[in-house]
Amino acid sequence: MLLFSDLHIHSKYSRATSDKMNIENLIKHAKVKGLNLLGSGDLSHPKWLSELKNKLREIEDSGFFRVEGENDVFFILSTEVSTVFRREGASKKIHHILFAPNFEAADRMNEFLAKYGNLEADGRPTLNITPAELVENLINIDERILIVPAHLWTSWFGALGQNGFNSMEDCYEDQLRNIYAVETGLSSDPAMNWRLSKLDKYVLMSNSDAHSPWYWRLGREANVYELKSPSFRELTEAIKTKDREKLLMTIEVDPAYGN
Repeated sequence: MLLFSDLHIHSKYSRATSDKMNIENLIKHAKVKGLNLLGSGDLSHPKWLSELKNKLREIEDSGFFRVEGENDVFFILSTEVSTVFRREGASKKIHHILFAPNFEAADRMNEFLAKYGNLEADGRPTLNITPAELVENLINIDERILIVPAHLWTSWFGALGQNGFNSMEDCYEDQLRNIYAVETGLSSDPAMNWRLSKLDKYVLMSNSDAHSPWYWRLGREANVYELKSPSFRELTEAIKTKDREKLLMTIEVDPAYGN
């Protein structure tokens, strides 16, 4: 099955996000854009999680979800978090995308995240924890959880941005072994990332980071995958093994568009 996916979006519970960002509008505009797989976004926010549980139904324990009666647009469970900590006398703020295999794992993940920040304050919660601590604990909760550095080069919140680090090793320390993909962000494209050979081992993801559901926002960057029996496991295994038969391409905007 060919999947046109946007796996990093937000909900109406994130700051500076449209109140039209709901499941119904996401499905409507995904169809217009030609997307058939979306990240749920904001999985860590209690109210959005409750809506997701009420509206989405898992397809045969696959980790793929859909609204009952809707066969054109699928969802996987995702959220973005901001880790805020101090390193060598400087404040660091790094964003990460988290993908959970099912609601049970999401509940356990959120129980852990709530120890480090107020999950009700924002769809993208701020957590007082280092990236390495975040990754280690989430993998211990459920080894299927996938952690992806968000918009890698963004100046203020990217792992390699102006206020980030000089290397992935500096950011994720001994937990770098559990990072398999990075998100390029709107301000970079694959060709720009290929210039840094240390990134060659990672799958490059491109997503919209949409704060509104309109089709000119949703899917402005996207990923194209081909999966035999679409499931969370097949998708994440393809990423972890960098399977070029399943990871076909990304869809990009001009990096000058981003910031």
